[in-house]
Amino acid sequence: MSQSVVFTFIGRDQPGLVEKLASTVADHGGNWLESRMSQLSGQFAGVVRVAVAPESQEGLRQALEGLASHGLTIVSHASDDDSTSDSGLFLHIVGNDRPGIVREVSRALARQQINVVDMHTEITSAPMTGDPLFEASAEIQVPEGVDRDELEDTLEAISEQLGVEIDLK
Repeated sequence: MSQSVVFTFIGRDQPGLVEKLASTVADHGGNWLESRMSQLSGQFAGVVRVAVAPESQEGLRQALEGLASHGLTIVSHASDDDSTSDSGLFLHIVGNDRPGIVREVSRALARQQINVVDMHTEITSAPMTGDPLFEASAEIQVPEGVDRDELEDTLEAISEQLGVEIDLK
């Protein structure tokens, strides 16, 4: 039986970072299960979940944290929860970029105890004007008992307030 180790990392972007992480995991008998990684402003950052035998867990965590000598900052946590959630609801947000979009939407979700399971945001250029365009996609986990109509009304109010489109699917 294996247990999960979840770790985050960040370091200056350079070839070979993923290989260093993957080799460290493999050297401790770990199985790379899932990850999200991205280069942002010259830094390479990510979050990874691996499965490892209980007796190898602490050694793996120490080895990962030892990668600081390669310029990586790593924080790891052991986890007994291997569950994955499938909420079936997705948010898509698009509009002219401005401060506060993520704050207002996430605040509204938190007030209804809605969990953000996965989120991706980016700034692109609007097709005709070239103005900064904010776009976000999020998978959310909505607890039973949340009134979907009320959720849609709340998101519509935020949409009007911020001048963005918010679609709930």
